[in-house]
Amino acid sequence: MAGIKDVAAEAGVSVATVSRVLNGHPSVSQEARTRVLAAVEALGYRPNAVARSLRTAQTRTLGLVISDVLNPYFTELARFVEEEARALGYSVIIGNADERPDLQDHHVRTLIDRRIDGLLVSPADGGTPLLRDVALSGTPMVFVDRWIPGIDVPVVRADGTGAVRDLVAHLHGLGHRRLAIIAGPAATTTGDERVEAFRGALGDHGLALPDAYIGQGDFQAASGRRATERFLELAEPPEVVFAADNLMALGALDAIRARGLRVPDDIALAAFDDIPWFVHTGPPITAVAQPTADLARAAVRALADRIEGRTPQSVTLPARLVVRRSCGEAAPNERSDR
Repeated sequence: MAGIKDVAAEAGVSVATVSRVLNGHPSVSQEARTRVLAAVEALGYRPNAVARSLRTAQTRTLGLVISDVLNPYFTELARFVEEEARALGYSVIIGNADERPDLQDHHVRTLIDRRIDGLLVSPADGGTPLLRDVALSGTPMVFVDRWIPGIDVPVVRADGTGAVRDLVAHLHGLGHRRLAIIAGPAATTTGDERVEAFRGALGDHGLALPDAYIGQGDFQAASGRRATERFLELAEPPEVVFAADNLMALGALDAIRARGLRVPDDIALAAFDDIPWFVHTGPPITAVAQPTADLARAAVRALADRIEGRTPQSVTLPARLVVRRSCGEAAPNERSDR
């Protein structure tokens, strides 16, 4: 079986360089990193065992890199991650990527330098080569909420397809036919998945999703405001705006009110990612709710399993529709899981 010295010889680098690459350390050139990873693959080297052996002791610390700490969904996710980790005897260090891949990489490097035992990541954008390198290095890692196709680590996420289908059926039942969506970045798995779920649900009712009714957002409020302003300028504006996350929904609400329009009398509004604020808006907002606490707990347990040498499975939990009064509902249903 090939050893670390064999990998170093094959790649033409030192053993120390191989160790740094296998541990995801940033102080390695891209050229050297590429040669080492190619040697690992060519020799069939198993970095996981070596990465574990390089640890002299566990720090009982987990790293959590979230996409945007200002997003109430991720704030709540972080809270439940910390709660579950504490119950299992771990502390958590949190990094906020602010939806920026470069900032995400900065936090990942910093956390690895601090010798964390494992890493939870909700990838910003489509991810970067660093996350792939970290996965190959054997550092225990779990993706939560979002994921990067092709990287073989467990994914803990919610499936909103059924809830989006329920939402569209609900809107259709209320008589709405012109439905628009403010989408998240197509490079993120959640951004693309929610648009396709919405398009498919519309098709179930014989409705189309014209390009004019797709607004491009970035999961932040300002983009929701801009997309809604464009919708309202159309010769035939939509009857409903569905924002693919909560911050974009709040931006959409700002744009609607700035025009002197009322929800739902003039235009209906719905959102993905229910948050506590939505019961206090006027009117309360109909939303798709993710099981945030359950996702956080499942993610921490999966990561703990990886740290302790077990092989956890990916976990997918269903989201659900919470009906309130922002789409013209005749009878309010203010119940929420928050």
